[in-house]
Amino acid sequence: MEQFNQSQVSEFILLGLISSQNIQFLLFALFSVTYVITVLGNLLIVVTVFCTPYLNTPMYFLLGNLSFVDMTLASFATPKIILNLVKKHKTISFAGCFTQIFLLHFLGGVEMVLLVSMSYDRYVAICKPLHYTAIMNKRVCILLVVTSWFSGLLHSGLQIPFVVNLPFCGPNVVDSIFCDLPLVTKLACIDTYVVQIVIVANSGMISLSCFFILLISYSLILITIRSHSSVGQSKARSTLTAHITVVILFFGPCIFIYIWPFSNHSVDKFLAVFYTIVTPILNPIIYTLRNKEMKAAMKKLWGSFVSSRQDT
Repeated sequence: MEQFNQSQVSEFILLGLISSQNIQFLLFALFSVTYVITVLGNLLIVVTVFCTPYLNTPMYFLLGNLSFVDMTLASFATPKIILNLVKKHKTISFAGCFTQIFLLHFLGGVEMVLLVSMSYDRYVAICKPLHYTAIMNKRVCILLVVTSWFSGLLHSGLQIPFVVNLPFCGPNVVDSIFCDLPLVTKLACIDTYVVQIVIVANSGMISLSCFFILLISYSLILITIRSHSSVGQSKARSTLTAHITVVILFFGPCIFIYIWPFSNHSVDKFLAVFYTIVTPILNPIIYTLRNKEMKAAMKKLWGSFVSSRQDT
């Protein structure tokens, strides 16, 4: 019994997205470019928000935090994914695997609550404009961000102990691009029905509940802007449509994967690309490049940087 309870697996093999070597090299180039743009784009947003005084507002404060989370969410597994695309033996250590799982659910939980916080900010700004300053004060903004990070830590911390202490005695093949709870749990040497319930109750329900809160919030905003002018209404609808698109791309795969965590869908690993690689690069485009105020701040910051370099 003592020997059975000790994990005999020292590493896991990641099968990746596809076996074709030519397509793997294509994905290597695509993912590498996407990752570099994601990191640089989100880093630029963080620097711009926190170095520009007139962007010291609740909306941009939350946006800066979202960009930081996106930057780290894109980095928890993407470098390893890119490296494995050109490696013959795609392995990850036992500790590295569970580090990926912890960071995925930690940062994913933070992003979910942050997106809800940002939708609440927009709801107050549009539906209760006269009370916006009083409601969204600095203390509330800090509380929302702290709550997001605490929720992510709680979300991840409640699940990891259920899986890391399971006995893994083989096989050790993970049919995905990185380690995640449902796939790794399937490799345990015992019945994992209880762990399955924990994953559904935790990951599945937090994804589903945050998604419904966001839909309700955006629906209330759309109802409110109907009374605005046609030009303003069209612009607001366009912005909200873009926001809802990002929300669906992030939450859709999460809900599908974690509500039925042991359904063995081969499409799961392709869906995982959306919330780890695609969404982090879409957020800067949707929330920033469509924003005239942010673009002006970036140009001013770049101008200040260039002039300071010339002076030296």
